[in-house]
Amino acid sequence: MNTLSFKPLTLAAFMALGLVGCNNSSQTSTDEVAADGTVTETSANANGTLQKIKDSGTIVVGYRDSSIPFSYIADDPNQPMGYAHDLEMKVVEAVKQKLNMPDLNVRYNLITSQTRIPLVQNGTVDFECGSTTNNEERQKQVAFSNGFFEIGTRLLTATDSGIKDFPDLAGETLVTTAGTTSERYIRQYIDENQMDTNVISAKDHGEAFLMLENGRADAFMMDDVLLAGEKAKASNPDEWVIVGEPQSFEIYGCMMRKDDPEFKAVVDEALVNVFSSGEINSIYDKWFSNPIPPKNVNLNFEMSDNLKALIANPHDSAQPKTGVAQ
Repeated sequence: MNTLSFKPLTLAAFMALGLVGCNNSSQTSTDEVAADGTVTETSANANGTLQKIKDSGTIVVGYRDSSIPFSYIADDPNQPMGYAHDLEMKVVEAVKQKLNMPDLNVRYNLITSQTRIPLVQNGTVDFECGSTTNNEERQKQVAFSNGFFEIGTRLLTATDSGIKDFPDLAGETLVTTAGTTSERYIRQYIDENQMDTNVISAKDHGEAFLMLENGRADAFMMDDVLLAGEKAKASNPDEWVIVGEPQSFEIYGCMMRKDDPEFKAVVDEALVNVFSSGEINSIYDKWFSNPIPPKNVNLNFEMSDNLKALIANPHDSAQPKTGVAQ
């Protein structure tokens, strides 16, 4: 056994070790700690994502397991599906062409609302397209592609709950998903309006709706289309209704590491090609106008004028060009 000499770690080295310790053994950090305690960057950051993918022969794609109908798991636990996942696969195909690697291996890595940004930052995930809102705060940590969806934040509640809008939450219990823009917004809204509303933060959308179904919460706040997805998979969808004036309009984008313009250009171009070719319409209809797994329920969620405008004029801004700015 070798004898190790220990040196005091610099703050940067200590933070890097802490980051690695938070990941499982199959994950790699963008920082490596050398024997002398210094921190060096791996190819994920130093040479760019495309080079990292080329060197490893694998592209690592982040996915959600309960963001219906964007990125979720239904019958096959190893195969994500959804509207955003279909777009994600268009990006994968674009990367294969860019690198001339038709047999590029694709590996899926589960992310949550809380872990998605760190896992992109530290190189575990190369990119993700799910239900991640592009906002100015997140832009300081990661980069976003052109937007591919625009939502409004509303409430899901029982048809007989008496809740019609956000002021009706006074004295009620509200559930939302931890790590989301909705969680931050509703807590601020309640504080500013001095409402005696109890807020519960669930680990994911599925758990949040379960709390609503079993009576632990009176309403569930989230993006309107995600609420439609939860309603659709309920045992009796007619018992639930989406209500309330939207409190914000937000744009979903694919998320990737900052300061990597070459990779971002590939992602943006892949999305623009889907938009300009009109293929986006068939992808949208597949997930929002037809029965979808696991219960073959139709969301009947018509494409909004805001989304049509975004598709016609793609951009990666945090602020919607139409609707109410978040």
